[in-house]
This record gives sequence, structure tokens and C-alpha cells, in this order.
Amino acid sequence: MTTELRVLDPSEWDRWFAALELAFGGIHEEPEERALWRDLTECERSLALWDGDRAVATAGAFSFLLTVPGGASVPAAGVTMVSVAGTHRRRGVLTSMMRRQLDDVRALGEPLAVLTASEPAIYGRFGYGAASWAQRAVIDTTRVRIDAPAAADAVGLRMASLAESSAATEAVYARMVPRRPGMLARRPGWERLPVLDPPGSRDGASPRLCVLAERDGEVVGHAYYAIKPEWGWAGADGSVIVHELMGLDGAAEAALWRFLCSVDLTARVRVNSAPVDAAWQHLVSDVRRCEPTVREALFARLVDVGAALEARTYQAPVDVVFEVEDAFCPWNAGRWRLSGDAKGASCARTSDAADLALSVRELGSAYLGGTTLAALASAGRVTELRGGALAEASLAFGTPVAPWLPHGF
Repeated sequence: MTTELRVLDPSEWDRWFAALELAFGGIHEEPEERALWRDLTECERSLALWDGDRAVATAGAFSFLLTVPGGASVPAAGVTMVSVAGTHRRRGVLTSMMRRQLDDVRALGEPLAVLTASEPAIYGRFGYGAASWAQRAVIDTTRVRIDAPAAADAVGLRMASLAESSAATEAVYARMVPRRPGMLARRPGWERLPVLDPPGSRDGASPRLCVLAERDGEVVGHAYYAIKPEWGWAGADGSVIVHELMGLDGAAEAALWRFLCSVDLTARVRVNSAPVDAAWQHLVSDVRRCEPTVREALFARLVDVGAALEARTYQAPVDVVFEVEDAFCPWNAGRWRLSGDAKGASCARTSDAADLALSVRELGSAYLGGTTLAALASAGRVTELRGGALAEASLAFGTPVAPWLPHGF
């Protein structure tokens, strides 16, 4: 059996994507989804393992700009579309693709690689750590009320078609990007993702709807949602399904939540993804009736430790030497001195004694401020070598707002 790993030729995309679909259960994407992913695929950054004329493994990367603490947009490889056919497992195929991919990312000068994981247990061995978290909730609107601030009354709401609203909602999204770590600047073409609404993916819900929040003639927020009608013996029991909600300020956000929680003929609001510090938790009268749950969302991998740590700022002064373990990308291994504060940072190799010892995976987890170094230390993943260094670094790596990835890739 002869196999060949090579960069994807655009003419091979259909066979490559079919291999991905098969690996993820064999269900074909709907035409609208397939067309979007074809247009977004960066073939020059995509890999395929071929066994004869059959694609048996896939991997790709998107060229992203990721918001890091301090608000800077940092180049990051968005690892995606990773699969290995069941017939070709346990042969080192995934490892060879990850090796090639991270070498390519380094060659491009991108200090970070990020991904969302269908199976989170896979990627730790390649240096990826869970860097941001997402929250889901089911708000029981028959028993929970929204206590919006008085300023929400000055926000007007208007229904708009997806086509009409796209420019305004993208403008809101663009203004939100620098405010929260973990958000991705949308490159051309990605504005199609939030309005992608193939009928076969609705699971009995309505077509996607959009409500705009406006103040003084300016759009200050929006929500994409759908309504799933359901009826019981006692009457209406429908659901509002929130796909995306963003407000430029607390009043706009509260006005949108109040609207969604009062839609006629519904009994609940299903929140698909929100940051763990989302404002809705403090607007509801009884958070217990909202069933909040949390899971990891974005995994981060520092491809260039020095450049990545220099790219962000730190909420408290820090001067610490890390002893970094990185077997998969050995150019990162060794001691690094990080010195920084809210204005900027420097990170360079040093021969000074180490203050903290950890692997690049823990640095990835702490990088966006979503997981503290202190929590990782309590789990035995970070070792303090100088008294006080852990508290200093853990505080510095924190952020005023939780990191969040609003959409997958």
C-alpha cells in the first residue's frame, strides 16, 4: 500500500471533502454549506493523504486574525477539517499531518494555531490546550423574568431580513472583535456564515430570523434566532433558539434578551453559545431555572512561544522565567523570560533560573485568560519553582472579560 501526503489541488476538493464527510459519519453537507466551505477552503493550506486516487486523511487551516488580551489581532492558523479514515488509523497519519502543519505555520510566521475539537482528548499531545469556554443554557421563560436596566427602554427593536441585516450585523461584530479575547476577525466570505440557514439543518425550527437593536438611528446590537413551534395538551410549548446575540453596550444586550424571552407561544429560550461571563445570567430572576452548562470551545497552541507571549498584554506587571516543555515543537523548549504589563511585553530566551515549569499545552490554556495558571498548578500541570511566581503570573495572565469564540470553523 503506497500513500502520499501532499497539498490539496483545487481540482481534488470534492474527493477530499467527501473523505471528510465519510469520517464524520457519512452524512453529506447540504448544498449551501458545501458551497460555503468550498469557497472558504484555502487549498494551499490544506493537506490530503492519498492512497492511490482515494483521499484517506484530510487537514486544513484558515488564515485568521485572533484577538488576544489587550485587543491586538494576532495571525493564527485555524486548524480545521481534520480526519483519518478508519482503514488508515494507528499508522501515524494524524501525527504526520500535525507535524507538517505546524512546520508550515511556523514557516509562515504565525505565532499561534487554534482549533475546535470534535474529540478533545486528541490534541493535547500536539500541544493544544483548552483556551476558551462556551456556555449553553435553556431559559425557562414561564418561570424566569428579565430585569432589564432602564436604559434598555431607549433601545428600539426592528425585524430585518437576513439579506438586509448582514451589513449592519457585520459592523456590530467587527466592533466587538477587539473587545473580547478569542474572537476572530471575519475575512471576506466569512460574513456568509452567520446567515447560513440550510433547511435540512433546522430540526423543525423556522428559517433564521434577525432582530436589530437601534438607538438614535444606529444599529447597536442584533440577534439571529429561530422559533421551534411545539404544542402540548396544555397549549403552546415552543422554543426560541438563539444562534448569535451581540450588543455594543449593556442596554442593547438587555433589550435583545428581554425581546427573545417574551416571544409569543414559546416557553423557553435555548442559548447555543455565550461567553461564560454573559450578561444574561445577571438579568434573569432565577439562574437555576436556566440550566447553564459549560464546555471548552477554542484550543490554542503556541507555535512561537516568544512571539505569542509578546503579542498580548498583561493586566498586572509580570517578570517571570518559564521552563517550557515542548517535545512536538522542540524550538519552543527551554527557558523564556516574560516581562510585561498593560502597555506591552517582551519575551526572550534566558539562562536565568526558572520560576515556573510547565508544558506548552498549559501556556495555550492560559494564553487567552480563560484558565488560570493557579488552577493548572492545583491540577499538577504547573510547578512553582520560586515562591510567589505563580500568584504573580496567574494574576497577570487574567483578563477583565472571558475569552469566547462566537462561531466554529
